[in-house]
Amino acid sequence: MIKIIFNKEKNRTVAMDGDIEIGECDFIEFEKYWNIVHTEVNSLYQGQGIARKLVESVIENAKNYGKRLESDCSYAKKIIENN
Repeated sequence: MIKIIFNKEKNRTVAMDGDIEIGECDFIEFEKYWNIVHTEVNSLYQGQGIARKLVESVIENAKNYGKRLESDCSYAKKIIENN
């Protein structure tokens, strides 16, 4: 079972399959906003919606922390614009 884990201290959300990290979404924290800079999923796990779940985790947590979002990551940018 795939678990999505948000880690604010490391500015990232990861997807785990057991003990194996299979995806990540990294962001840079600024005073008033977070900038998603990278989203990637292991090729063996692509096509399962994991990247979307990673980005959605960052979006949800940004709201919880009162931060707006920007993205240099083209994939995350599409998700943010559709939210």
